[in-house]
Amino acid sequence: MASPTVPTPATTAGARLLSLDALRGFDMIWIMGLEEVGAALAKASQAPWAQFFGEQLDHVPWAGFHWLDLVFPMFVFIAGVSTVFSLTKAEREHGKAGALKKLAVRCLILFLLGVFYNGGIAKGIDGIRWLGVLQRISLAGFGGGLAFLLLKPNSRWLLCASLLAGYWALMTFVPVPGFGSGDFAEGHNLANWLDLHFLPGRRHDGTHDPEGLLSTLPAIATCLLGIGAGEWLRAEGRPPLQKAAGLLIAGLVLACAGWLWHLQFPVVKKLWTSSFVLVAGGYSACLLGLFYWMVDVRGWKRWPAPFVWVGMNPITLYLTHGLLAYTTIAKRLAGGPVAAGFGSWAEVWLASCVVGISVLIAWFLHQRRIFLRV
Repeated sequence: MASPTVPTPATTAGARLLSLDALRGFDMIWIMGLEEVGAALAKASQAPWAQFFGEQLDHVPWAGFHWLDLVFPMFVFIAGVSTVFSLTKAEREHGKAGALKKLAVRCLILFLLGVFYNGGIAKGIDGIRWLGVLQRISLAGFGGGLAFLLLKPNSRWLLCASLLAGYWALMTFVPVPGFGSGDFAEGHNLANWLDLHFLPGRRHDGTHDPEGLLSTLPAIATCLLGIGAGEWLRAEGRPPLQKAAGLLIAGLVLACAGWLWHLQFPVVKKLWTSSFVLVAGGYSACLLGLFYWMVDVRGWKRWPAPFVWVGMNPITLYLTHGLLAYTTIAKRLAGGPVAAGFGSWAEVWLASCVVGISVLIAWFLHQRRIFLRV
């Protein structure tokens, strides 16, 4: 292992950060069936631990925060961290213009994949869902990437603060017809009103979308927080333990600030409120610091391996989970009499099999060095 006063090889420009792959895989695996495991546990057992697990693996209806509410914003945060390493390498090899072109092409492909994932033109042009999960990652990544290539670090932090403060001001002080200003309830707020009147195509929640127009602005701030974390990790001459500790401390500060802001501007994932950005960004920074310490500082490589397999093929696994019937495959392989033998825990067994199949596919792709990268 490198001397504590020398940056580890994984944090030099262009090198791959194994802990980041592991964290991405850890984040992805909840989408790959663990949330269904939680729901099945809550149905199978009335034990307090099972009910708590099931509750945390379900989204909060509106204001508040459960574990599952962290999964999506952590992807955006991780995209910001990755931006530092990928665009630094692209700029070094192809210049700023080349890096900008790579950023634009990558984000366009990701956006189009998101449109396809959400049904494409199956319901006609008017039924296209233009904004969704992959589209948000694309737009936030594009905004964050532009800021990384064109602005200095202090200017990026100023932009991040401006996005959060500006979004709060718009949501708090701009009156919404019929509801006035400062009403953050569903359907009563400015973000939902703008979606209703200006977002074309299909909206996930009928009149508005959780990945809507206005809330794209604070999502860029989430990416900028990740870029800040990536720059902290990439800095040369900083001891690895200091890097891990700095992420943990910064994460705790951000989360505390977000919960304080929650008293006036509620933590709402479906609005991506500024307080939500700080809470989710804070938790993401803490987890990144923990994974960095375990994987890159302590050198623990064996137990995170399944997360790394998943984390190096997130787009493939995300798309296949949306387009292929993993549950049907699990039922055909481990259902029927086998599942029946588990009694009331049959759904837990089948949901766990879905996770297992997903990890096996990730392992298969990793072993054969098959990676779908955008």
